[in-house]
Amino acid sequence: MTTRSYDPVPPRRVAFLGLGVMGHPMAGHLARAGHQVTVYNRTTAKAEAWTREYGGSFAATPAEAVQGAEFVFCCVGNDNDLRSVVLGDAGALAGMTSGAIFVDHTTASAAVARELHAAAAQRGVAFIDAPVSGGQAGAVNGVLTVMCGGDVAPFDMVKPIALAFAKAVTLLGGPGSGQLAKMVNQICIAGVVQGLSEAVRFGQNAGLDMAQVLEVIGKGAAQSWQMDNRGKTMVEGKFDFGFAVDWMRKDLGLVLDEARRNGSRLPLTALVDQFYADVQSMGGSRWDTSSLIKRL
Repeated sequence: MTTRSYDPVPPRRVAFLGLGVMGHPMAGHLARAGHQVTVYNRTTAKAEAWTREYGGSFAATPAEAVQGAEFVFCCVGNDNDLRSVVLGDAGALAGMTSGAIFVDHTTASAAVARELHAAAAQRGVAFIDAPVSGGQAGAVNGVLTVMCGGDVAPFDMVKPIALAFAKAVTLLGGPGSGQLAKMVNQICIAGVVQGLSEAVRFGQNAGLDMAQVLEVIGKGAAQSWQMDNRGKTMVEGKFDFGFAVDWMRKDLGLVLDEARRNGSRLPLTALVDQFYADVQSMGGSRWDTSSLIKRL
């Protein structure tokens, strides 16, 4: 994890549920910012490893992990994973006290965000959907962008805590708004990566030095985060960085489901989703999203 300075915030009792490639460093930043952190992970060995690295403590269930926590952060895989750690006798809501705040960083559906916001309200708990952008590197370096949906008062309390692992934390509307904003983000990324893939392959077929070309055009109107961070590795045929194709297909599935509900036409997004299916069939499920170029 990159060393960074933290804005002074009074130490709080927090819990973090889910210690994958994103959650592990995010929880670590909370600990390094001085908060008292209890973690939970479905695989206990990962929770034990986290405490050896950062201190704090771990618990056997979400309900136990959140005992006494003022803020509960979560980052798991999908809607069903999220429900499994929030609901039920061993879920977080069973152990949270009235007035506590649950912040969900999972990329999930807007529908489950609204469902859990309502379930939390019945327990006197605030729920904020807060998916992130910036990938594993953003989590490790503590510079994620967080898109939030929920109520103003709990958001204002969460923001200074979340800035331990983020460079921007923004409230975009009511429950579900954070998830909808993340969908907008993924639509943009899908189109940009496909365009960059076609451009790199075109240049290579034309006999250009694409590393040099990307350096030149990266100073002009074609510049993008994807070009700056993935262009060179695409030219080199390296795809073991960051966000995996399987995860992108999960996200684009959420996008296309929501588009059917709200009447949006997303022909490019649907096409790129199928291109990612091609990459999966090539054995690239765990390659990063820039591997779209492989199918060309």
